Amino acid sequence: MGVDNILFSVIVPVYNRPDEVDELLASLAVQTVLRGSNCGKSGGFEVVIVDDGSTLKCENICNEYAKILNIRYFFKPNSGRSETRNYGIERATGDYFIIFDSDCVIPPTYIDAVRACLKADYSDCYGGPDNADASFSNTQKAINYAMTSFFTTGGIRGGKANKFSPRSFNMGFSRKVYEKIGGFNNMIAEDIELSYRIKQAGFRTTLYKNAFVYHKRRASFSKMFKQVRTFGKGRVMLRRIDHSLLKIIHLLPMAFVLGHLLLLGLAAGFAVFGSAAICGVWRLPLLPVALYILLLFTDAAVRNKSVKIGLMAVVASYIQLFGYGIGMLGEFFTGNASTKKQEELYR
Repeated sequence: MGVDNILFSVIVPVYNRPDEVDELLASLAVQTVLRGSNCGKSGGFEVVIVDDGSTLKCENICNEYAKILNIRYFFKPNSGRSETRNYGIERATGDYFIIFDSDCVIPPTYIDAVRACLKADYSDCYGGPDNADASFSNTQKAINYAMTSFFTTGGIRGGKANKFSPRSFNMGFSRKVYEKIGGFNNMIAEDIELSYRIKQAGFRTTLYKNAFVYHKRRASFSKMFKQVRTFGKGRVMLRRIDHSLLKIIHLLPMAFVLGHLLLLGLAAGFAVFGSAAICGVWRLPLLPVALYILLLFTDAAVRNKSVKIGLMAVVASYIQLFGYGIGMLGEFFTGNASTKKQEELYR
């Protein structure tokens, strides 16, 4: 089968987020591939929405878009997002599955971009980057900076294409992959673990930079902290599967936490004891911290063209690094995450 004839199945798990589903479907309804398409009325893709035991169902919203999109809605008892994605895949009719989170907004050229990327450099599994749309709140833009900036995550969320591990907010893989290795396991960092199994089975994963989405992420700093702390726990759990899944760069948030505690401890010690308290030497350990904060602020403010977002991005970046680092440290010493189910850890 040629790439032109591939039917994409867009799989979206959802739990009590009808407003997000409305926005996501609205963005899919204006895909350029739907206009004058050679792929028929469907534009060469179907949409499978799986409601994971929600009390706020989105069936009516899905019905509203049925005139524009080839869409199917399923409701199932709550079991977690991994099993919900697998449920949707099992009922999809497509040749290639595209996985989105419900808090994504899809650029109008997305389906066209994926098809073009597959034509130019076919891969049985791909991932795409995420961005902040101009309509996002300042908090969401600050969080997006913290999650994607080179100065916070080292660029590992969108760096070298052939070493990229697709993430489940924007991920695609062929039916051939699913039939050989199955779907998502019920664990945290389930997307990285799936990418690992895909590579172990002899398939290639890659980054399609043109296939980006607008990702709203968490709407508050407190929710962000809980999420990134769970991510940190997940990275340590992945090490138990294969030590290669925990590289030196992944330890940087943990080193960041310990380094800050050391510098603050030195500053406090110098301030209390000896002549250092008189001549101001106690400030020296704080200099690297101040320079890093200035770097974050300047870069975020310039990128977002906003001093306010620059300041908020500093807060978000520290939440990102401390949350992830604390999660790693906690899991290294306790191993508690391995005894819990996926959804328990994300609550």
